[in-house]
Amino acid sequence: MTGVILALIVTVLVGFLIVKKYKPQPVLVMGGMILMLCAVGFHLGTILPAKESTGAVFFDLFEFIKKTLSTRVAGLGLSIMAVGGFARYMDQIGASKVLVQLAIKPLRKLKAPYVMLSACFLMGQFLGLFINSASGLGMLLMVTMFPVLVSLGVSRLSATAAIATTMCLDWSPTDPGSVLSAEKAGMSIGVYWQEYQVPVALTVMAAVAVLHYLVQRWFDRREGHKVEIIAPAATPADAEKLPPAWFALLPMVPLILILTFTMAIKDIKMDLVNSMLISLFVAMACEFIRSRDLNKVFADIQVFFDGMGMQFAAVVTLVVSGEVFAQGLRSVGAIDSIISSAQNAGFGASGMILVMVGIIAVCSVVMGSGNAPFFAFAALAPVVAAKMSIPPVLMLLPMHFGASISRAVSPITAVIVVTSGIAGVSPFDLVKRTAIPMAGALIVNVAATFVYFYR
Repeated sequence: MTGVILALIVTVLVGFLIVKKYKPQPVLVMGGMILMLCAVGFHLGTILPAKESTGAVFFDLFEFIKKTLSTRVAGLGLSIMAVGGFARYMDQIGASKVLVQLAIKPLRKLKAPYVMLSACFLMGQFLGLFINSASGLGMLLMVTMFPVLVSLGVSRLSATAAIATTMCLDWSPTDPGSVLSAEKAGMSIGVYWQEYQVPVALTVMAAVAVLHYLVQRWFDRREGHKVEIIAPAATPADAEKLPPAWFALLPMVPLILILTFTMAIKDIKMDLVNSMLISLFVAMACEFIRSRDLNKVFADIQVFFDGMGMQFAAVVTLVVSGEVFAQGLRSVGAIDSIISSAQNAGFGASGMILVMVGIIAVCSVVMGSGNAPFFAFAALAPVVAAKMSIPPVLMLLPMHFGASISRAVSPITAVIVVTSGIAGVSPFDLVKRTAIPMAGALIVNVAATFVYFYR
C-alpha cells in the first residue's frame, strides 16, 4: 500500500507539472528517480539487480538511465530517427505536397457536400500512411481541401473538424508510436501493422466517416447554416514550384519495401531503418534527375540529418524518460499492487485494458499530445499484460490508437490550434465538433480489438 500511495503522489505531481507546460522529459525522469529512491529508502524494491549495480544507490539511478538510453538509441531510437529524417526530406523536395495534391483531385468531382467531407477524412487517413505529422498534414489539407469543402456549402467548422481529425489514428508503420508498440509487443512492424493495426484502423475509419457525415450535418442545421454552392477561391498552391507528379510515389517507397519483404518475398529481411535508407537513396537519385544539380542534392541531405536530430530530441528522449518513470513505478511495487487490486475486484484482463486506455485518453486530452502519455505508459503494458496472461499487443494496440484519437479532442494540441487558426474559428468550438466522432472512434477502437483478437 505504501508503494501505491507514493506512486499516486508522484504521478499527480508529474501530471500537474506537464499540464503546466513543464518539459515532459525532465519531469518524467525526475518522477522516476524520486520513486526509485523511495523504493530503496522504504525497502520496497531495488533500482538495478545486484549484479548490475554500481555499488552506490545514487549512481544506480544514472546507470539505469545510461543503459536505457544506449539500448533505445541503438534500436528503437534509430528507427524513429530514420523515419523523422525521411519525413523531413520528403517535405524538402516537395514530394509530400505533390502526394496531397494528387490524392484530393478525385474528391473535387463529388458534389454532395457532406459525402465529400467524409471522403476527405478517409483520404486524410490514407495520406497519414506517408505523412507522419498530424499538424503538417492538417496544414496541407487546409490549403488544398478546405476551400473546396467550403465552396460546396459545408460550414467552416464542419470542414475544419473533418480535416483536424484526419490523423486521429497513427496507423502508419513508420509512425514512432507504431514502431514502439511493435517493439514492446515483440513482433516486426510489418506483422504488427498488417495483422493488428489494419483491421482495427479500417473499422474505426468507417465508423468515424459515418459519424462525421451525421454529426457535422446535424451541427450545421442546428446552427442555421445554409448549404450553398459558391465558386471556389483559387488555392495558393504554387504548382510551378512543385516537382513532377511521379514524385508522389516517393513517400510510399518505405511502406512498399516493408510490405513487399514481409508479405511477398520473405527470404530477404527488410527492417524499418533499411527501408528508410534505401528510400532516401532512391529519393536523392530522383531529385538529381529532376534538378541536375548534384551540389543541391548533397546539400539537401542535411535536412535528413536535422530531422534525425529533432526526433532524438523530441521523441527518443521522451521514450527513455517514460521508461525511467515506469521503472520508478515498478520499483515501488505500484504496478503489482494495482494489478492485484484489479484482479481481486474482478476486473480481469478486459477490465485492465479499459483502465489503461482510459488513463491514456484522459492524459492525451489534458496534455494535448498523443505521444507523451503513450510513451510514458507503453513500457508498463507488457508487464501488465504478462500479469493478466494476455499478449502485450492486446493492450498496446488500443492504448496507441486511444492516444491519437483523444489528441483530436484537445483544444491545445497542435493540429487543432493550426487548423482552427487557418480557418478563423475557435479551437474550443472546433473540439465540440470533433468530440462525438472521436468518442465513437475510441469505443470502436476498443470494441474492435476485443472482437478481432481477444479470446
